[in-house]
Amino acid sequence: MKIAFSPCPNDTFVFHALVHGLIPDTPSFEVTYADIDITNNLAATNNELDIMKISYAALPWILPEYKLIPCGGALGRGCGPLVLTAGYNGTEATVSPDPSLLSGKRVAVPSERSTAYLLFRLWAAQNVPGGVGEIVVMPFHEIMPAVRDGLIDAGLVIHEARFTYQNYGLSQVVDLGSWWESDTGLPIPLGAIIARRSLDLSNIQRWIQSSVEYAWQYPDASKKYVMEHAQEMDSSVAQSHIDLYVNEFTASLGEDGYAAITTLLQRAMDEGLVPQMDLLSLR
Repeated sequence: MKIAFSPCPNDTFVFHALVHGLIPDTPSFEVTYADIDITNNLAATNNELDIMKISYAALPWILPEYKLIPCGGALGRGCGPLVLTAGYNGTEATVSPDPSLLSGKRVAVPSERSTAYLLFRLWAAQNVPGGVGEIVVMPFHEIMPAVRDGLIDAGLVIHEARFTYQNYGLSQVVDLGSWWESDTGLPIPLGAIIARRSLDLSNIQRWIQSSVEYAWQYPDASKKYVMEHAQEMDSSVAQSHIDLYVNEFTASLGEDGYAAITTLLQRAMDEGLVPQMDLLSLR
């Protein structure tokens, strides 16, 4: 069976047991490790992959070929994307209260179909007069150096960048997760697990939930695997990444999880940012 997910610590932590044959009665897996921008596009163009981690924002493009699996993904609180610019006071991030800073500016994003970018567009529509300027898509690990070096004016960052952006001399314009949570009261829907509808989806859900449970029960078992795939990341940063993104919603979306997803996609449809879709098909 073919599966694709990112080399980020939360994904390798969650899927370690599954892809290493530690979950009973599962097939062998051929793993593709890919950045979220790649998997978002693969989901829409390559149905040879059986299971994938994509952005929730990309769901309207992949239905009805794939089905959302209600576990294994990334939702949470206090874990949203950040918009960063150059400038750091040496002790703590300086948060700009003036979103007009981004008016007409070049902004780097990790994927045009990412939840991060969708949240950014929803926020910018309310807060950036006249809108931002050029959007540049680049791998997320290249964004902070590009902002630091003045190649772009601002960057939209995800994952472990929450813990390391000060090291690049950058400051925070807005925490999009905090904005989303205060605006909706819901968790932030980031990464989704999908599987081809032609497969036995109940089995896939059971396998992934078992892999999550194994990861929590034996947290040291995956450490070598996690660090092999982490991109030049300190082990403490990797652990912080796991602690933030692997939570109750990883085990099961639950009603709050589904509410977060449908609210995000309904707002995006209302703004014309994603294709129209039947939100009931997510269940």
